[in-house]
Amino acid sequence: MKKQLFFFLFSLYTCSTQAQDSTNFIKRIIQKTLSSQHDSTRKGSFFLLPAFAYAQETGAEFGIAGTYNFYLDKENIKSRTSNIALISTITTKKQKKINLNADLWTKDNDYHILVELRARDWPFNFYGIGNDTWEVDEDPIDQTLYRIKVDIEKRIASQFYVGFNTSYDNFKFKDKEAGGVFELDDNIFGKSGGQYASVGASALYDTRDVTTYTNKGIYSRIKYAVVPRLFKETDFSGSLFEADIRGFYPIHKKVNLTAQLVYRGTYGNNTPFYSLRDLGGDMTMRGYYLGRYKDNNYLASQAELRYRFHPRFGIVGFGGTGTTFSKENKARFVPTYGGGFRYFFSIEHSSSIRLDYAFGEKRPGEQRQSGFYLSLSETF
Repeated sequence: MKKQLFFFLFSLYTCSTQAQDSTNFIKRIIQKTLSSQHDSTRKGSFFLLPAFAYAQETGAEFGIAGTYNFYLDKENIKSRTSNIALISTITTKKQKKINLNADLWTKDNDYHILVELRARDWPFNFYGIGNDTWEVDEDPIDQTLYRIKVDIEKRIASQFYVGFNTSYDNFKFKDKEAGGVFELDDNIFGKSGGQYASVGASALYDTRDVTTYTNKGIYSRIKYAVVPRLFKETDFSGSLFEADIRGFYPIHKKVNLTAQLVYRGTYGNNTPFYSLRDLGGDMTMRGYYLGRYKDNNYLASQAELRYRFHPRFGIVGFGGTGTTFSKENKARFVPTYGGGFRYFFSIEHSSSIRLDYAFGEKRPGEQRQSGFYLSLSETF
Protein backbone atom coordinates (compact mmCIF):
# COMPACT_ATOMS: atom_id res chain seq x y z
CA MET A 1 0.00 0.00 0.00
CA LYS A 2 1.24 3.50 -0.78
CA LYS A 3 2.01 5.37 2.42
CA GLN A 4 0.56 8.82 3.01
CA LEU A 5 1.84 11.36 5.53
CA PHE A 6 -0.60 13.94 6.85
CA PHE A 7 0.50 17.25 8.30
CA PHE A 8 -2.07 18.95 10.50
CA LEU A 9 -1.84 22.62 9.59
CA PHE A 10 -4.43 23.95 12.02
CA SER A 11 -7.83 23.30 13.59
CA LEU A 12 -10.50 25.95 13.28
CA TYR A 13 -13.30 26.40 15.79
CA THR A 14 -16.17 28.85 15.72
CA CYS A 15 -14.96 31.58 18.06
CA SER A 16 -16.11 34.99 19.25
CA THR A 17 -15.22 37.88 16.96
CA GLN A 18 -14.80 40.35 19.80
CA ALA A 19 -11.46 42.18 19.89
CA GLN A 20 -8.96 40.76 22.39
CA ASP A 21 -5.23 40.55 22.76
CA SER A 22 -3.35 37.55 21.42
CA THR A 23 -2.59 36.11 24.88
CA ASN A 24 -6.24 35.91 25.88
CA PHE A 25 -7.14 34.56 22.45
CA ILE A 26 -4.64 31.71 22.78
CA LYS A 27 -5.87 30.97 26.31
CA ARG A 28 -9.44 30.80 25.06
CA ILE A 29 -8.49 28.40 22.28
CA ILE A 30 -6.55 26.13 24.67
CA GLN A 31 -9.39 26.20 27.19
CA LYS A 32 -11.96 25.42 24.50
CA THR A 33 -9.79 22.61 23.13
CA LEU A 34 -9.09 20.90 26.47
CA SER A 35 -12.13 21.77 28.55
CA SER A 36 -14.13 18.85 29.91
CA GLN A 37 -17.16 21.04 30.56
CA HIS A 38 -20.41 19.89 28.98
CA ASP A 39 -22.31 22.44 26.88
CA SER A 40 -25.96 22.47 27.96
CA THR A 41 -27.17 24.78 25.18
CA ARG A 42 -27.47 21.90 22.68
CA LYS A 43 -26.00 24.11 19.97
CA GLY A 44 -24.30 22.75 16.86
CA SER A 45 -20.56 22.17 16.58
CA PHE A 46 -18.39 22.83 13.54
CA PHE A 47 -14.89 21.54 12.91
CA LEU A 48 -12.57 22.19 9.98
CA LEU A 49 -9.32 20.32 9.44
CA PRO A 50 -7.05 21.31 6.57
CA ALA A 51 -4.42 18.73 5.66
CA PHE A 52 -1.61 17.93 3.28
CA ALA A 53 -0.83 14.49 1.87
CA TYR A 54 1.52 12.92 -0.63
CA ALA A 55 1.32 9.73 -2.69
CA GLN A 56 3.18 8.60 -5.78
CA GLU A 57 0.06 8.34 -7.93
CA THR A 58 -1.30 11.79 -6.99
CA GLY A 59 1.70 13.90 -6.02
CA ALA A 60 1.06 16.56 -3.36
CA GLU A 61 -2.56 16.74 -2.23
CA PHE A 62 -4.22 19.74 -0.58
CA GLY A 63 -7.67 19.86 0.89
CA ILE A 64 -10.08 20.30 3.76
CA ALA A 65 -12.32 18.03 5.80
CA GLY A 66 -15.19 19.63 7.66
CA THR A 67 -18.07 18.38 9.74
CA TYR A 68 -21.11 20.01 11.30
CA ASN A 69 -23.01 18.24 14.08
CA PHE A 70 -26.39 19.54 15.20
CA TYR A 71 -29.89 18.69 16.41
CA LEU A 72 -32.87 19.14 14.11
CA ASP A 73 -34.95 19.22 17.30
CA LYS A 74 -33.17 21.09 20.12
CA GLU A 75 -36.11 20.87 22.52
CA ASN A 76 -36.26 17.07 22.70
CA ILE A 77 -33.31 15.73 24.73
CA LYS A 78 -33.79 12.34 23.05
CA SER A 79 -33.21 13.85 19.62
CA ARG A 80 -30.25 12.22 17.88
CA THR A 81 -27.27 14.07 16.48
CA SER A 82 -27.47 14.92 12.78
CA ASN A 83 -24.27 15.30 10.81
CA ILE A 84 -23.09 16.84 7.54
CA ALA A 85 -19.51 16.06 6.46
CA LEU A 86 -17.55 17.47 3.54
CA ILE A 87 -14.17 16.38 2.15
CA SER A 88 -12.62 18.19 -0.80
CA THR A 89 -9.07 17.88 -2.15
CA ILE A 90 -6.99 18.68 -5.22
CA THR A 91 -3.52 17.50 -6.24
CA THR A 92 -0.54 18.90 -8.09
CA LYS A 93 -1.35 16.40 -10.88
CA LYS A 94 -4.74 18.12 -11.32
CA GLN A 95 -6.78 15.33 -9.76
CA LYS A 96 -9.72 16.35 -7.60
CA LYS A 97 -12.46 14.90 -5.48
CA ILE A 98 -15.35 16.10 -3.36
CA ASN A 99 -17.54 14.02 -1.03
CA LEU A 100 -20.60 15.29 0.81
CA ASN A 101 -22.36 13.00 3.31
CA ALA A 102 -25.36 13.72 5.51
CA ASP A 103 -26.83 11.60 8.31
CA LEU A 104 -30.04 13.28 9.49
CA TRP A 105 -32.55 12.53 12.26
CA THR A 106 -35.76 14.57 12.14
CA LYS A 107 -38.05 15.70 14.97
CA ASP A 108 -38.80 12.92 17.46
CA ASN A 109 -36.38 10.77 15.42
CA ASP A 110 -39.32 9.92 13.16
CA TYR A 111 -37.23 9.87 9.97
CA HIS A 112 -33.65 8.79 9.31
CA ILE A 113 -32.18 10.25 6.11
CA LEU A 114 -28.84 9.38 4.51
CA VAL A 115 -27.42 11.34 1.57
CA GLU A 116 -24.15 10.83 -0.32
CA LEU A 117 -22.93 13.07 -3.15
CA ARG A 118 -19.57 12.24 -4.68
CA ALA A 119 -17.57 13.52 -7.65
CA ARG A 120 -13.98 12.56 -8.31
CA ASP A 121 -11.32 12.56 -10.95
CA TRP A 122 -8.90 10.33 -9.10
CA PRO A 123 -6.58 7.40 -9.87
CA PHE A 124 -6.61 4.07 -8.08
CA ASN A 125 -4.50 0.92 -8.14
CA PHE A 126 -6.07 -2.21 -9.60
CA TYR A 127 -4.69 -5.63 -8.64
CA GLY A 128 -7.14 -8.00 -10.28
CA ILE A 129 -10.27 -9.80 -9.11
CA GLY A 130 -10.30 -12.23 -6.19
CA ASN A 131 -8.49 -12.46 -2.86
CA ASP A 132 -5.25 -13.95 -4.17
CA THR A 133 -3.92 -10.93 -6.06
CA TRP A 134 -0.33 -9.71 -5.76
CA GLU A 135 1.34 -6.35 -5.32
CA VAL A 136 3.59 -6.96 -8.35
CA ASP A 137 0.44 -6.82 -10.53
CA GLU A 138 -0.44 -3.31 -9.34
CA ASP A 139 -1.93 -1.45 -12.32
CA PRO A 140 -2.72 2.32 -12.05
CA ILE A 141 -6.10 3.33 -13.50
CA ASP A 142 -7.53 6.82 -14.01
CA GLN A 143 -11.12 7.10 -12.81
CA THR A 144 -13.93 9.63 -13.13
CA LEU A 145 -16.88 8.99 -10.82
CA TYR A 146 -20.21 10.72 -10.15
CA ARG A 147 -22.49 9.31 -7.46
CA ILE A 148 -25.82 10.19 -5.86
CA LYS A 149 -27.33 8.10 -3.04
CA VAL A 150 -30.41 8.79 -0.94
CA ASP A 151 -31.90 6.59 1.81
CA ILE A 152 -35.06 7.60 3.69
CA GLU A 153 -36.36 5.49 6.58
CA LYS A 154 -39.53 6.00 8.65
CA ARG A 155 -39.94 4.88 12.25
CA ILE A 156 -42.89 2.48 12.46
CA ALA A 157 -42.23 1.16 15.96
CA SER A 158 -40.25 2.30 18.99
CA GLN A 159 -36.81 1.51 17.56
CA PHE A 160 -37.63 0.02 14.18
CA TYR A 161 -37.46 1.80 10.81
CA VAL A 162 -38.31 0.84 7.24
CA GLY A 163 -37.68 2.84 4.10
CA PHE A 164 -36.52 3.05 0.51
CA ASN A 165 -33.23 3.84 -1.20
CA THR A 166 -32.13 5.00 -4.62
CA SER A 167 -28.77 5.66 -6.21
CA TYR A 168 -27.03 6.57 -9.45
CA ASP A 169 -23.39 5.84 -10.32
CA ASN A 170 -21.44 6.87 -13.43
CA PHE A 171 -17.89 5.61 -14.06
CA LYS A 172 -15.20 6.25 -16.66
CA PHE A 173 -11.80 4.55 -16.69
CA LYS A 174 -8.52 4.89 -18.55
CA ASP A 175 -5.66 2.40 -18.25
CA LYS A 176 -2.48 4.38 -17.56
CA GLU A 177 -0.04 1.55 -18.40
CA ALA A 178 -0.36 -0.88 -21.30
CA GLY A 179 0.20 -4.58 -20.76
CA GLY A 180 -1.03 -4.73 -17.18
CA VAL A 181 -3.50 -7.08 -15.50
CA PHE A 182 -6.36 -4.69 -16.20
CA GLU A 183 -5.81 -4.91 -19.96
CA LEU A 184 -4.84 -8.57 -20.24
CA ASP A 185 -7.51 -10.22 -18.05
CA ASP A 186 -10.45 -11.12 -20.33
CA ASN A 187 -12.67 -11.84 -17.31
CA ILE A 188 -12.82 -8.15 -16.38
CA PHE A 189 -15.95 -6.43 -17.69
CA GLY A 190 -16.67 -2.70 -17.85
CA LYS A 191 -13.09 -1.58 -18.54
CA SER A 192 -14.12 1.69 -20.18
CA GLY A 193 -16.78 2.46 -17.54
CA GLY A 194 -20.53 2.48 -17.32
CA GLN A 195 -23.51 3.70 -15.35
CA TYR A 196 -26.38 2.25 -13.38
CA ALA A 197 -29.29 3.31 -11.20
CA SER A 198 -30.87 1.36 -8.36
CA VAL A 199 -34.00 1.41 -6.23
CA GLY A 200 -34.70 -0.67 -3.16
CA ALA A 201 -35.82 -1.01 0.44
CA SER A 202 -34.19 -1.12 3.86
CA ALA A 203 -34.99 -2.02 7.46
CA LEU A 204 -33.26 -0.73 10.59
CA TYR A 205 -33.40 -1.79 14.24
CA ASP A 206 -31.52 0.74 16.35
CA THR A 207 -31.25 0.91 20.16
CA ARG A 208 -28.01 2.94 20.36
CA ASP A 209 -27.84 5.54 23.10
CA VAL A 210 -25.62 7.83 20.99
CA THR A 211 -25.09 7.58 17.23
CA THR A 212 -21.64 9.22 17.02
CA TYR A 213 -19.77 7.41 19.83
CA THR A 214 -22.05 4.64 21.06
CA ASN A 215 -21.78 3.36 24.64
CA LYS A 216 -24.48 0.70 24.54
CA GLY A 217 -27.09 -0.71 22.22
CA ILE A 218 -27.62 -2.61 18.97
CA TYR A 219 -27.63 -1.44 15.37
CA SER A 220 -28.92 -3.87 12.74
CA ARG A 221 -29.64 -2.77 9.17
CA ILE A 222 -30.35 -4.65 5.95
CA LYS A 223 -30.62 -3.04 2.53
CA TYR A 224 -31.66 -4.47 -0.83
CA ALA A 225 -31.75 -2.76 -4.21
CA VAL A 226 -32.64 -3.75 -7.76
CA VAL A 227 -30.59 -2.45 -10.70
CA PRO A 228 -32.75 -2.57 -13.85
CA ARG A 229 -31.32 -2.37 -17.36
CA LEU A 230 -31.83 1.31 -18.15
CA PHE A 231 -28.76 2.18 -20.16
CA LYS A 232 -26.37 0.23 -22.40
CA GLU A 233 -26.42 -3.55 -22.70
CA THR A 234 -22.92 -3.68 -21.21
CA ASP A 235 -23.84 -1.62 -18.13
CA PHE A 236 -24.45 -3.34 -14.82
CA SER A 237 -27.88 -4.77 -14.10
CA GLY A 238 -28.80 -7.13 -11.28
CA SER A 239 -29.20 -6.53 -7.56
CA LEU A 240 -27.32 -5.36 -4.47
CA PHE A 241 -27.60 -6.51 -0.86
CA GLU A 242 -26.01 -5.23 2.36
CA ALA A 243 -26.24 -6.28 6.01
CA ASP A 244 -24.61 -4.36 8.88
CA ILE A 245 -24.90 -5.60 12.47
CA ARG A 246 -23.23 -3.79 15.40
CA GLY A 247 -23.20 -4.34 19.14
CA PHE A 248 -21.99 -2.04 21.93
CA TYR A 249 -21.39 -3.18 25.49
CA PRO A 250 -20.14 -1.00 28.40
CA ILE A 251 -17.51 -2.85 30.45
CA HIS A 252 -16.87 0.22 32.61
CA LYS A 253 -18.17 3.79 32.53
CA LYS A 254 -15.06 4.69 30.51
CA VAL A 255 -14.50 1.40 28.64
CA ASN A 256 -16.65 -0.10 25.88
CA LEU A 257 -16.41 -3.30 23.88
CA THR A 258 -17.86 -2.97 20.37
CA ALA A 259 -18.24 -5.38 17.46
CA GLN A 260 -19.45 -5.26 13.87
CA LEU A 261 -20.34 -7.82 11.19
CA VAL A 262 -20.71 -6.61 7.59
CA TYR A 263 -21.78 -8.40 4.41
CA ARG A 264 -22.10 -6.82 0.95
CA GLY A 265 -23.10 -8.71 -2.19
CA THR A 266 -23.46 -7.93 -5.89
CA TYR A 267 -25.56 -10.26 -8.04
CA GLY A 268 -25.81 -10.40 -11.83
CA ASN A 269 -24.30 -11.94 -14.96
CA ASN A 270 -21.04 -10.64 -16.43
CA THR A 271 -20.85 -8.15 -13.58
CA PRO A 272 -18.66 -5.09 -14.40
CA PHE A 273 -15.69 -4.77 -12.08
CA TYR A 274 -16.80 -1.30 -10.90
CA SER A 275 -19.85 -2.80 -9.18
CA LEU A 276 -17.86 -5.46 -7.30
CA ARG A 277 -17.20 -5.26 -3.56
CA ASP A 278 -13.90 -3.95 -2.19
CA LEU A 279 -11.94 -5.07 0.86
CA GLY A 280 -9.97 -2.41 2.73
CA GLY A 281 -10.22 1.31 3.42
CA ASP A 282 -10.63 3.38 6.58
CA MET A 283 -13.91 1.89 7.90
CA THR A 284 -13.55 -1.91 7.82
CA MET A 285 -10.44 -4.02 7.20
CA ARG A 286 -8.13 -1.13 8.01
CA GLY A 287 -4.56 -1.80 6.91
CA TYR A 288 -5.54 -2.77 3.35
CA TYR A 289 -5.66 -0.52 0.33
CA LEU A 290 -9.31 -0.11 -0.66
CA GLY A 291 -9.83 -2.57 -3.50
CA ARG A 292 -6.71 -4.60 -2.74
CA TYR A 293 -9.06 -7.59 -2.94
CA LYS A 294 -12.23 -7.28 -5.03
CA ASP A 295 -15.06 -9.70 -5.83
CA ASN A 296 -18.85 -10.23 -5.91
CA ASN A 297 -19.13 -10.76 -2.15
CA TYR A 298 -17.46 -9.17 0.86
CA LEU A 299 -17.69 -10.41 4.46
CA ALA A 300 -15.86 -8.82 7.39
CA SER A 301 -16.00 -8.55 11.16
CA GLN A 302 -14.18 -6.29 13.57
CA ALA A 303 -14.10 -5.51 17.28
CA GLU A 304 -12.84 -2.49 19.20
CA LEU A 305 -11.95 -1.93 22.83
CA ARG A 306 -12.51 1.78 23.47
CA TYR A 307 -11.17 3.64 26.50
CA ARG A 308 -12.33 7.24 26.85
CA PHE A 309 -10.12 8.23 29.77
CA HIS A 310 -11.02 11.94 29.51
CA PRO A 311 -14.10 13.69 28.06
CA ARG A 312 -11.80 15.02 25.31
CA PHE A 313 -9.47 12.06 24.76
CA GLY A 314 -9.60 8.32 24.20
CA ILE A 315 -7.61 5.37 22.86
CA VAL A 316 -8.73 2.32 20.89
CA GLY A 317 -7.40 -1.15 20.14
CA PHE A 318 -9.01 -3.14 17.34
CA GLY A 319 -8.83 -6.39 15.40
CA GLY A 320 -10.82 -8.25 12.80
CA THR A 321 -10.88 -10.44 9.74
CA GLY A 322 -12.50 -10.41 6.33
CA THR A 323 -12.59 -11.83 2.82
CA THR A 324 -13.98 -11.37 -0.66
CA PHE A 325 -15.39 -14.40 -2.48
CA SER A 326 -17.50 -15.66 -5.38
CA LYS A 327 -18.31 -18.89 -7.21
CA GLU A 328 -14.93 -18.66 -8.92
CA ASN A 329 -12.88 -17.59 -5.88
CA LYS A 330 -13.18 -19.28 -2.50
CA ALA A 331 -13.12 -17.25 0.72
CA ARG A 332 -9.70 -16.54 2.22
CA PHE A 333 -9.93 -14.66 5.51
CA VAL A 334 -7.14 -12.17 6.20
CA PRO A 335 -6.40 -10.33 9.48
CA THR A 336 -6.51 -6.68 10.50
CA TYR A 337 -5.33 -5.22 13.80
CA GLY A 338 -4.04 -1.97 15.23
CA GLY A 339 -4.74 0.94 17.53
CA GLY A 340 -5.63 4.58 17.55
CA PHE A 341 -6.19 7.85 19.33
CA ARG A 342 -9.38 9.90 19.67
CA TYR A 343 -9.89 13.61 20.27
CA PHE A 344 -13.48 14.70 20.93
CA PHE A 345 -13.89 18.17 19.51
CA SER A 346 -17.55 18.25 20.64
CA ILE A 347 -18.46 16.77 24.01
CA GLU A 348 -22.14 17.59 23.49
CA HIS A 349 -22.30 15.48 20.31
CA SER A 350 -19.49 13.01 21.20
CA SER A 351 -17.92 13.90 17.84
CA SER A 352 -14.33 12.79 17.38
CA ILE A 353 -11.23 13.00 15.26
CA ARG A 354 -9.96 9.48 14.63
CA LEU A 355 -6.29 8.63 14.10
CA ASP A 356 -5.62 4.92 13.52
CA TYR A 357 -2.69 2.82 12.42
CA ALA A 358 -3.54 -0.66 11.19
CA PHE A 359 -1.69 -3.76 10.02
CA GLY A 360 -2.86 -6.40 7.56
CA GLU A 361 -1.36 -9.62 6.24
CA LYS A 362 2.18 -10.17 5.04
CA ARG A 363 2.21 -12.13 1.81
CA PRO A 364 5.35 -14.02 0.72
CA GLY A 365 7.81 -11.66 -0.94
CA GLU A 366 5.78 -8.55 -0.02
CA GLN A 367 5.91 -6.03 2.79
CA ARG A 368 3.22 -6.29 5.44
CA GLN A 369 0.16 -4.33 4.36
CA SER A 370 -0.55 -1.38 6.63
CA GLY A 371 -2.07 2.08 6.69
CA PHE A 372 -2.51 5.31 8.64
CA TYR A 373 -6.00 6.80 8.79
CA LEU A 374 -7.38 10.21 9.70
CA SER A 375 -11.13 10.72 9.92
CA LEU A 376 -13.71 13.00 11.49
CA SER A 377 -15.88 10.11 12.69
CA GLU A 378 -15.76 6.65 14.26
CA THR A 379 -15.63 3.54 12.10
CA PHE A 380 -19.00 2.38 13.49
